[in-house]
Amino acid sequence: MRLHSDFPCDSLCGFFLQKAPYHTNKLSNLPFSRMCCLVMVVSDIIFNISDVLALPIFKQEESNLPPDNENKILPFQYVLCAATSPAIKLHDETLTYLNQGQSYEIRMLDNRKIGELPEITDKMVKSIIRVVFHDRRLQYTEHQQLEGWRWNRPGDRILDLDIPMSVGIIDPRANPTQLNTVEFLWDPSKRTSVFIQVHCISTEFTMRKHGGEKGVPFRIQIDTFKENESGEYTEHLHSASCQVKVFKPKGADRKQKTDREKMEKRAPQEKEKYQPSYETTILTECSPWPEVTYVSNSPSPGFISSTHNSFPVPEGNGSPTHQPEPVVPVPEVIALVSDNLLPVATPQDAQQWLHRNRFSPFCRLFTNFSGADMLKLTRDDVIQICGPADGIRLFNALKGRVVRPRLTIYVCQESPEARDQKHENGDAATNTFFIYHAIYLEELTASELTEKIAQLFNISPRQINQIFKQGPTGIHVLVSDEMIQNFQDEVCFILDTMKDDSNEGYHIILK
Repeated sequence: MRLHSDFPCDSLCGFFLQKAPYHTNKLSNLPFSRMCCLVMVVSDIIFNISDVLALPIFKQEESNLPPDNENKILPFQYVLCAATSPAIKLHDETLTYLNQGQSYEIRMLDNRKIGELPEITDKMVKSIIRVVFHDRRLQYTEHQQLEGWRWNRPGDRILDLDIPMSVGIIDPRANPTQLNTVEFLWDPSKRTSVFIQVHCISTEFTMRKHGGEKGVPFRIQIDTFKENESGEYTEHLHSASCQVKVFKPKGADRKQKTDREKMEKRAPQEKEKYQPSYETTILTECSPWPEVTYVSNSPSPGFISSTHNSFPVPEGNGSPTHQPEPVVPVPEVIALVSDNLLPVATPQDAQQWLHRNRFSPFCRLFTNFSGADMLKLTRDDVIQICGPADGIRLFNALKGRVVRPRLTIYVCQESPEARDQKHENGDAATNTFFIYHAIYLEELTASELTEKIAQLFNISPRQINQIFKQGPTGIHVLVSDEMIQNFQDEVCFILDTMKDDSNEGYHIILK
């Protein structure tokens, strides 16, 4: 312990006694030597704290924050339509409680001055909304946390867009490998409101389940980008975020009420130390969120719609700096041998089979599964891992199940020899062996039947003018869509052809 020579001990003692009037009676009874020791301890602590605050780690934390400029007007403002908690002290960041699965509006406001950012006038910008961890400890293990959540909630998403409620958003997208991220385009000059739903609760990421009040806080962050010269939205414009906690349905309302009642019981002097509750939450400016590093290594076939909404999403990049992932090469030998997954398939072969059959989002879950491992999975196992929709599809693909066509008919072309023998003997079936071909129909239309017959005999559909069905007493009945829809399944026909004298086409007769 050191005593600073430029600060005399007796002066420091007097200063300490002057600044601590409530403890003067107790301290004045101490001997002067013990008082000097106490003062030296206090002074040493004060100077040590100042040294700690000057360490580079704290300077680095400050450098990551955006510059503090009270007069700076931000180009955009995002307002979450949910009340802030009244139990937050002054100068602390606001905290907002949300209900799981409930739609909350975020108003996207254009806050530019006249003439500011003219390059985005009458143009679209892209915003990416994320739900991320507030605690730094959980941010370091975010990949593991999200993978664990995906395993426990297969087929679900952490963040969704409520498309029917939203106004002014264009081309919304949800990447299947990023459960906590959505993105969309919007025009700053027009009214834009996006409604979001958070499907995870704060207690799902705590070591011990204490209930909603002990859950970890999240952050809702919005990053906005403009187009570059290549037409890609990679140039950062603005970022803002707010702190939230997510409760089970109605839990946020109960928590807000509890905080309000606690504040009402406090003394007026205590209330002054806390922020009032505001009806909306304004997202404050922050640094851009770094590029996601926990995206699945498996290539994605493109973006898909979220679980709770259906909207068209063309293929494209899912984040400002996301590069198209390389296509995994598929060995031709495996592709030619069988489209079914074989028990002898290695884990690498199983991964390629998943890619070919459009199960790329689940490749990470089956990283170490061989063909035999996957074929041993029961239907319930696959549904629990992948969710009901994709689970049933994957199970059917594993078992090699083919969707049954709506209608199957068997046709055979009548040869000239069989026709002549029929005229001579009156019965062609007794002496002639016919080979039939199966035709599978899904649309049950005459045009579909025409195309299938043309494919079967390697001719152009244009060469078939009409298709007739031989009716009672040998009459020719024109085949229509309604007639095909009334065909019995697996009915047999002999095809006879008749030259059309008006052109080079043919008429097909079903006998």
